[in-house]
Amino acid sequence: MARFKASESFAGESIDPKLFEPRYNLAPGHIGPVIVGEEFRHVRPQRWGLVPSWAKDAAIGQKMINARAETLAEKPSFKRLLFTRRCIVPATGFYEWAEDGKRKIPMHFRLKSGALFGFAALWDRWTPPSGAMDTFTIVTTTPNVLLAKIHHRMPVILRRENEDRWLDPELKDPAVLLSMLLPYAEEEMEGYEVSRAVNSPAFDGPECTHRLEG
Repeated sequence: MARFKASESFAGESIDPKLFEPRYNLAPGHIGPVIVGEEFRHVRPQRWGLVPSWAKDAAIGQKMINARAETLAEKPSFKRLLFTRRCIVPATGFYEWAEDGKRKIPMHFRLKSGALFGFAALWDRWTPPSGAMDTFTIVTTTPNVLLAKIHHRMPVILRRENEDRWLDPELKDPAVLLSMLLPYAEEEMEGYEVSRAVNSPAFDGPECTHRLEG
């Protein structure tokens, strides 16, 4: 992405360098790095679980970890953000759970190349008396063939050529924006079973993404 730099401060405070350390099990409610588009591309800490600027209680964020691509331009919670506060959540993979009878099997999905990619997301700033808090929600779409085997939705992984366009604050055409929110090509992805330790948000080591054999 062009003209990219990390913010040195956030809400008047210095950013903890730990924000840029690898995370292997980022869960709703956790704080992670988010790329926002302004004059420069900034990386800022934001909490996963959107708390709209008009919210009376931060608890609403627990219900707004995802936003459906098909209704972004219609729902009041997301329509304004689609045009003014788009962002990208950088990642190398994500988890979904396959059902096997009563068991839920954690699966790790990533690009076959192992490359870094970006989830399409929206963010907003909530300003209670205690101070400002930035939060985000990840956009989801219909699944590709690979994901459809275990889930009816998948996060939107932006094509590399669309990343700058998604962050461009001058882009306001809903048809163009929504055209980027498609299922990622299944032939470029892979998924495999991982340890059930990822079921605990407290477990956040590289073992989370190790492929289970057999």
